[in-house]
Order: sequence, then C-alpha cells, then structure tokens
Amino acid sequence: MKTLRQLLPLLIAIVLLVAFFAFFVPGGRFLTVSNLLDLTQQISINAILAFGMTLAILIGGIDLSVGAVVALAGTVAVAVLPHAGWAGAAVAGMGTAAAFGLVNGTCAAKTRMPPFIITLATMLVARGTALRFNEGRPLPVPDSETVFLNLGNARLFGVVPVPALIMLGAFALTALLLHRTAFGQHLYAIGGNREAARYVGIPLARRETTVYVLCSLLAGLAGLIHSSQLYSAEPAAGQGFELNAIAAVVVGGTSFTGGIGTMPGTLIGAVIIGILDKGLNQAGVHFSLQYIIKGLVILGAVWLDVRRRK
Repeated sequence: MKTLRQLLPLLIAIVLLVAFFAFFVPGGRFLTVSNLLDLTQQISINAILAFGMTLAILIGGIDLSVGAVVALAGTVAVAVLPHAGWAGAAVAGMGTAAAFGLVNGTCAAKTRMPPFIITLATMLVARGTALRFNEGRPLPVPDSETVFLNLGNARLFGVVPVPALIMLGAFALTALLLHRTAFGQHLYAIGGNREAARYVGIPLARRETTVYVLCSLLAGLAGLIHSSQLYSAEPAAGQGFELNAIAAVVVGGTSFTGGIGTMPGTLIGAVIIGILDKGLNQAGVHFSLQYIIKGLVILGAVWLDVRRRK
C-alpha cells in the first residue's frame, strides 16, 4: 500500500502526459494502437538499462559505462555471429559486458575509488574498444541470422514487440531480486548506511561487485537488442544511453544518496521518459527544446527527492 501511494503521482503524470500529447500531436496519432506498441518497443532498451542502474544507485554508486557497453557488447556479438551462431554471439556479447561489470565492481569495492570515476574510465575503454572493430564502421547482421534479428524486431502473434516482452522479463527478475530476496535487502542497507551494513555482517565487497556485474549484463542484453533493431552493430551506438537510464531512475523515485527506490518506480520512470521523447518528436518540438524540457523534468524529480528526504 505504501509503494502504491509513492507511485501514484508517477501514474498520474503518465495519464497527464498521454492526455497532453493526444491533444497536441497532429492527427490524433499518439493514441493509436500501433503508436503505443511502437512506444513500448522504444522504451525497452532504456528500461533494461535503468533496471541495472537502479541497483547501482541504490547502493550509492553509479555506472556511466552502460552506453558504451551497449555498443561494445553488440559489436562483439555481431562480429562473432557468423562463426558461432546466435547463441555463441549472445554469450560473447554478454560475457564481454560482464567482464566490464566485474572490473567496475572490483575497483569500487576494493579500492574505494569513486564509482563515477571508475565507470567514466571504463566507459572510455569500452567505447575505444568498440571503435577498434572494423575501423569504427558498422558491422551488418547477415539476413540469414533470423533468430538474432527477431530479438529486436519480431512481434509475438504479429502484435506485441519482442523487446517489450524481454523488458518485462528483465523487470520481473530484477524486481524479484530486489524486493523478495535477502540480496535486495542488503542493497537497501548498504545504500542507507554503509558502515552499519558492514557492522551487521553484510559482505559489502561481494554485494557491490555483483551489482555492477548485473548492471553490465543488462547493458549487454540491451546491446544485443539494439544491434538487432539496427540490423547492424554500430560501434558509435549507445551515446547518451546512460543519461536516459539515470533520468528514468531518478524520475522513478530512486534517491541519488542511495537506500531508497523501487523497480516499479524505475519502470514507470522509463515510461515517462519514453512518452516525453516520442510525444515531443511527434508534436514537432525542436530537438534543442526537447533537451531543455527533459533537463527540467530531471531537475524537478531531484528537487522532489530532496524535499521527501527532508
């Protein structure tokens, strides 16, 4: 009941945004079934990234490398695809992503360097590594790789986008992990009071490393979907994805100071960001104004978080 009360303002915001764009988007296109289904497909990648980012921010950390990991995981997967098939490509792409998560988590847990600096550095490493493939040129996905292409483009029964189903699966797993396991309770404890969590015996280093590995694995999954949607691996892809993910997390009510947040809130936050992106585009708002509006929305969400904590 408490969670529902916390989410109610976000649900009201969604209703107001939909009503607003239903009125201002020419031709009533925003509320068509096909447009709303396209919206779920567009939201999927950002939501998957935001689920992992929620775990990182909950413990007082952050992961700026997820956008670059999206590009690298997708590039590695497509490079391996002709030789190892879709399963081998998936393992290679997500394995590469997990390796970056392991580096992020180990450095954060063992060295106590700021996660902001660690993940900024690994973001540059991942981006540079992706650009080394094929001299930075796109790698096309062969037309024969239908399973891989279906990952980002197929629709269940010709209606529901597969990326949206994958997003809901990722949401169910991360929500279960966070809200129904001791692991999740440990994350809240670490974010709420790190020293107190240490004193009661929570294995901080192991939990922190696991969080960053999970965050990168979800980024790897998003990278596979993104490459599938583009029909190619774009080494320069994923730029700014980390900012959209952070925006979804913050708008969804997760506190930047750690210890406060929910997966349902993050999902709703991703929906709000997705509605803003699509609605502003279809309403013909200039891209420069879109940045300003999104920035003000994020600023408002942080202000509300500060007020709530006071």
